[in-house]
Amino acid sequence: MDTKQIVEAVKELAASKSLSEEDVGIALEEALQKTYLKVLGGWEDAEVYCHVDIEKGTIELGQMKTVVDEVEDDYVEIELAEAKKINKKAKVGEKIAIPAELSDFSKAIAMAVKSNLRQRLAEAERSALYTIYKDHIGEMMVGVVEKADDRNVFVNIGRTTVELTRRELIGDEYFKVGDSIKVYIQEVKSANEAVNPNTKKRGPQIEATRSSEGFLKRLFEEEIHEIYDGTVVIKAIARQAGVRSKVAVYSNNEDVDATGACIGQGGSRIQKIVGQLGNGKGKEKIDIINYSPFAPLFIMEAVRPSQALGVIVVEEDKTAEVVVPNDQIIAYNRYKANLSLASKLTGYKITYLSEEDAEGIDYITREMALKMAEEEKRLQEREEYAKKSLEEARRREEARRAAEEEARRLAEEAEEARKAAEEAAAKAASAKETKAEPLPEKPAVAPKASANPEEFPAEAINPAAAALAAVAEAKRREAEEAAKRAAMAAEQAEAPEEEPVKEEEAQTTDVKTTTTLSDLERELDETRERKTTTKGSKRPRKITEEEVKRDPIKPTAPTGMAIYTEEELAAMNEEDEADIDLYDDEEESDIDEEYNEYDRYYDDEN
Repeated sequence: MDTKQIVEAVKELAASKSLSEEDVGIALEEALQKTYLKVLGGWEDAEVYCHVDIEKGTIELGQMKTVVDEVEDDYVEIELAEAKKINKKAKVGEKIAIPAELSDFSKAIAMAVKSNLRQRLAEAERSALYTIYKDHIGEMMVGVVEKADDRNVFVNIGRTTVELTRRELIGDEYFKVGDSIKVYIQEVKSANEAVNPNTKKRGPQIEATRSSEGFLKRLFEEEIHEIYDGTVVIKAIARQAGVRSKVAVYSNNEDVDATGACIGQGGSRIQKIVGQLGNGKGKEKIDIINYSPFAPLFIMEAVRPSQALGVIVVEEDKTAEVVVPNDQIIAYNRYKANLSLASKLTGYKITYLSEEDAEGIDYITREMALKMAEEEKRLQEREEYAKKSLEEARRREEARRAAEEEARRLAEEAEEARKAAEEAAAKAASAKETKAEPLPEKPAVAPKASANPEEFPAEAINPAAAALAAVAEAKRREAEEAAKRAAMAAEQAEAPEEEPVKEEEAQTTDVKTTTTLSDLERELDETRERKTTTKGSKRPRKITEEEVKRDPIKPTAPTGMAIYTEEELAAMNEEDEADIDLYDDEEESDIDEEYNEYDRYYDDEN
């Protein structure tokens, strides 16, 4: 046996039988277990397991045995050594699964599995049918005749076939194979004894019929839309299939005539319904009766087409005698069906009474019945109105009580909230009286840095001009010192007692510089132009990137003998710091005089 083929067959069976794969798998498991139990000997104490996995396509079948040291019953026990060959972790006292090989099954075993599976599938299908059709009780269904004879008609209604006996058919109607007919699902009985103890375990029983009152009611609902939408209500139906039916109707709308809506114009609607009540020789007659809650009037309407002159009703015995003309009493008594259907429709046992026999007896005539019915209707309307008024008053009283309860609850909540607020206020007042703990001091905030541009030094405002001024001052002082040294040298040359100045010493006093006159002139011109553009403004000029990047010119330090003492140099540095800008207040004539001094300096040097 190929497990894959078995799984594929299970899927096909589930699709063909309209069952779930799970249900078919369970049926297969039960069939395999039952068959394998017979293969093992059929003893009930054997423990057989089976699991069918449709998704994986596997089938596990085998027997469970208990592991023991010494085997006493090999049917349910196995030695430890043998068990370890199957499962190395086997222990004494445990149960071990001994799998069975499906490939070793013979053809006879396969046929037994097939037979058991067919039985299980039939049971599963019947259970599914009960689940489906139990929700269709009281509904009309259309089926196709599969088989018909003089006694029974078998109709396929989709998932199953139902049997209609001659008693369930309408009169002498007949059908042929393939005819489409309507059936009424009257009852669905389950095979479970707990649900229906009188039913054999051969599956659910679906009872279908065409002769019941429910079948006629469904036809009225299909053909008359006033009944379908609820404007006209069917109060009662009495039927003798194939002979006569009585239908009591009532209109919920005063503008709609109940009997007229059912009969239709020229009897068109009622004829459509009669045409569906069998195809035999005799047609079933239908009487449309106006329903009335007043029993005498309803009884006289129910005996139609008999002519009722009056009625005598005994409520205690639920009996009624209908007074009819003397010449019609014999004819009416011949048609027992009309009288029995009227009794069934009204719930009273009705008999006929001739007008002659009714002399001297008080009975209710039709005119009296109409008036009494109208009075009873008004009385009933007043009672209903009073009942509705009482119900409305009761609802208003309940609403008033609910409102009072809600107001009381809100008042209590407001009072609780007020008390809570007073307690909170009292606690706050007591907290103020007590000495509050000192709050931690906030850390002192450091003063923000501030800067005044007017207090900036000259080097910060205009570093280039300050550098040029320092160079010019150094040149001027060097020139003055050179002139002084020349005068001193001349005086020493005129004095005979003093030694002449050595040439080497004179040479060491020479001041050399790397800055040429043309460079100084260009820098002075740039300084003058900047001063003229910023003249009259106290705000510092914005420093350009070229000025910031330019390295200040540093004068070359003399390499000879020191000219000034340290005290003189300190005094000159103080003068330079005090004088921020040497050329701020100078005029062009002063600058020209400086050029003349430079010229003289270089002339002397040459």
